[in-house]
Amino acid sequence: MAVAYRRRISSLLLGRAARNVLARASGQSVALSRFWPGRTDRLLIAPNDLRTVDATRASEIYAGRFVFAGKIVTSHGRSIFELDPPSEDWEANLLGFGWLRHLRAADSAITRANARSLIDDWISKPIRKRGTGWRADVLARRVVSLLSQAPLVLNDADGKFYRRFLRSLTREIRYLRYTMVDIPDGVPRLQVLIALCYASLCLANQAKHIRTASRKLSDELQRQLLPDGGHISRNPGALIELLPDLLPLRQTFTARNIAPPPALLNAIDRMMPMLRFFRHGDGSFALFNGMSSAPSGLLATLLAYDDTHGIPMSNMPHSGFQRLDAGTTAVIMDTGAPPPPAVSRDAHAGCLSFELSSGTSRIVVNCGIPSTGRDNWRAFARSTAAHSTLICHETSSCQFIELPAMKRMLQGAPIVSGPSNVGVFREVANDSIQLTASHDAYARQFGVVHQRSLTLSSDGARLDGEDTLLNASGASSRSRPDDYVLRFHLHPSVKASRLTDARGVMLVLPNRDVWTFEALNDKVDLEDSVFLAGSDGPRRTAQIVIRQNRKDSPSVRWSFTRSSASATVTNARRDARREPELPL
Repeated sequence: MAVAYRRRISSLLLGRAARNVLARASGQSVALSRFWPGRTDRLLIAPNDLRTVDATRASEIYAGRFVFAGKIVTSHGRSIFELDPPSEDWEANLLGFGWLRHLRAADSAITRANARSLIDDWISKPIRKRGTGWRADVLARRVVSLLSQAPLVLNDADGKFYRRFLRSLTREIRYLRYTMVDIPDGVPRLQVLIALCYASLCLANQAKHIRTASRKLSDELQRQLLPDGGHISRNPGALIELLPDLLPLRQTFTARNIAPPPALLNAIDRMMPMLRFFRHGDGSFALFNGMSSAPSGLLATLLAYDDTHGIPMSNMPHSGFQRLDAGTTAVIMDTGAPPPPAVSRDAHAGCLSFELSSGTSRIVVNCGIPSTGRDNWRAFARSTAAHSTLICHETSSCQFIELPAMKRMLQGAPIVSGPSNVGVFREVANDSIQLTASHDAYARQFGVVHQRSLTLSSDGARLDGEDTLLNASGASSRSRPDDYVLRFHLHPSVKASRLTDARGVMLVLPNRDVWTFEALNDKVDLEDSVFLAGSDGPRRTAQIVIRQNRKDSPSVRWSFTRSSASATVTNARRDARREPELPL
C-alpha cells in the first residue's frame, strides 16, 4: 500500500473511533433526553413545505396502504409501526413522516383525524425506539415534517393530544441535540442543524437556542458549500436535498422578525445558479457522484425562487465541473478530483466523464444510481465503467474501501485514492468552444495520464472529441497493461444502430432528430448497458464501446454530429412557434 493510502484509511478509522467514544460518553444524556421532555407550551409558527404533494395518496394511507421507495405495505388494521419494514429505505420514508404533506393536501376532517391517529400511534408504541427511526437524518426529517405539518394535526385537536404532541416533539429535538457528536459528515449533518434551527424558531421557550443553532448552521454551511455553490461531496443531488429546507428556513427567520444569518443567505444565492448548471434541456439533472432522478415538480418549485433567470454558468472551478452550451446542445463534464474521504461515501470514479443533450433529448449519460435499493447497484454505479469516459485495464480511476469490517465501521465505502491532479483548459473561438482536461489517476499503476479534449461547434451541431493516454512524468519503463476502453452510455430513449462500416453508430432521438457517432480510425461496438437513474427504476439501454491498445493507438478521435435534416426540422419547429409578422 502507498503511504498516502494507509494514511487516509488510518485517519478515517481514528475519526470514527473518536466519534464512537464521544457517543458513548454522551449516551447517558441521550437516554435521559428521551424521558425529559423539556419546557414548551405552544407552537409559534409552522414553516412551509416546498416538496411536491399528491392528495390522492391520502386515501391510500387512510386505507392502510403505505407506498414508499417502490414497496407497498398494507396494515390490515394493525399499527403500521409494528409491521416489519420491507426495506430500510421504506422504513426511513415512513419514520421521516414526510407523507403528512399528502394528507394536508387533501385537507378534510378525515385526513386530519387520520394524521392525528397515526402520530398518536407513533408516540404510544414501544417499537418506535428501533434504530432507523432514531438515525440522525431520519430524526431530522421527522422533526421538520412535524413542524411543517403541525396545522394539519393540531387544528381541531383536543388539549390532551396537543400536549402529548408537543412533549414528544420536544423530546425528539432534545435527543437530536445530543446526537450531534455521532452524525456522518456531509448532508446528514446539515439536515440535523437545519432541523434544530427550525425547532428553535417554531417552538415557544426555545429562544435561547436560536443564536447557538444559527451559529452552528452558519459554520457548517461555510464549510460544506463551496464558493461556486456546489456541495463538498460533489453530488448535485445535495442541492435538491438541502434547498427545500433552506428556502423555507429563510422565510421562517423573517416571519419571526429575526434577520436570517448572512451565511444562510449567501449559501442560497450560491446554490441557485448550480441548479441551472446541472440541468439538461428536459429538466433532468446530470448524473455525477451519487445523483439519481430528481422530481421535476420539486425542481420547478426551487427554480421559481431563482431571481437571476440567466443562462447557466460555464465553469464551476471549485466543484470541478464544466459546461459547454451552443444552440440547443449542452455538454456537462466532470473535471474535479474526488471529494474528501469523509464525504465520499456516495462519490463515483467518473473523472472526465461527460453527458450530452440536444434540446429536450439526452443522448450520452452516465449510468447514475437508483433512488431506492442502491446497495444492489452501488459497486457498479460507482465504478468508472458506469461512466462515459475512458477506463484503463478495466480498473476504476478511484479506489474504494472494500473490506466489510471497515465498511461497517465507517458506515460506507469512502474513496481512499484517485486523481490528485486534474488540469483544465478552456478556450472560446469564433466558431467553437474547446475544453481540454486531464487526470493522473492511472499514473502510478499504469504510467499514463488520461487527457480528453472536447470541441463543440458554435451552432451545437457537432461535438468532436479526442481521448489520449500520455506518458506520465517519472513513470518507469516496466511492463504494464496497455489495454483501455472508451464507453459512451446512451439514454434509454435513444435508438442506436451500428453502421455497416463498423466505424459509426446512428442515433435516433425521441423527437426524430438523427445524430451520428463516428470514430474514423477505430472499430465501434454497440453493447448492452443499464440506466440506473430512471424514475421507474433501472432500465436497459445501450453503450458505444471502443476497445484499443495503447501500443497500437495511444489516442482515439471521435465525433457526434447532428444530421442536416434534423437541423432543418428543428428550425422549422422553431419558426412555427414564432408569432406571424403583421403586414405593414
